[in-house]
Amino acid sequence: MARYKMEQDDWLLVYLKYLLFIFNFLFWMGGVAVMAVGVWTLVEKSGYLGVLASSTFAASAYILIFAGALVTATGCLGFGAIIREQKSCLSTYFCLLLVIFLVELVAGVLAHVYYQRLSDELKQHLNRTLTENYGQPRAQDITASMDRLQQDFKCCGSNSSEDWQHSVYIRSGAAQGRRVPDSCCKTVVARCGQRVHPSNIYKVEGGCITKLEQFLADHLLLMGAVGIGVACLQICGMVITCCLHQRLLRPFY
Repeated sequence: MARYKMEQDDWLLVYLKYLLFIFNFLFWMGGVAVMAVGVWTLVEKSGYLGVLASSTFAASAYILIFAGALVTATGCLGFGAIIREQKSCLSTYFCLLLVIFLVELVAGVLAHVYYQRLSDELKQHLNRTLTENYGQPRAQDITASMDRLQQDFKCCGSNSSEDWQHSVYIRSGAAQGRRVPDSCCKTVVARCGQRVHPSNIYKVEGGCITKLEQFLADHLLLMGAVGIGVACLQICGMVITCCLHQRLLRPFY
């Protein structure tokens, strides 16, 4: 009976080790994915961040990068813990899983809060940005962000191209007769913004606000989906780690 019990424990220990190894590999891959999403959001889409009133969107991306790097490092520790079969390594591994879960929870809360107020922020801030800051000497980053936004999304103005008529830049001599910035043009050439015919500039219903709002919402949902997926893996991993920690009473042969 005792021998049967010992063989059963050995079988369970082997099962838990392989299960934790598979989980840890998926967890490590998830960490790489989380980090990649965060880096991609900042590197490829950072040109739009200048037109946002708050840094919540960027903060969520930075937290994802930090969490992804921590997940990747923790995954390497997990492989070592499985191979070495030490309770201390498994305990450290469990604690790191818990820390990462809390970090991702914070990122998820930030993304959710920002998603709720995204529309109001864009409506209030984007129009003020193009009317007061565009083309000003001390707002070159905002000007570049607005130009890239209009070209990438093929839009003009916050709600429509008419918004530019209230812009300090368009009313100044620096506009050189432009009625909209050149970035509103379908084909950008010098002073093409002097002609506002639909054949020359983008006339999009809802303006840039609608397109930017959808873009940010999609990215927040993507960050949230990746974070939830990794969080689910973490919960499974913590359960498996606890079970293995309890069963790891002797070296595995």
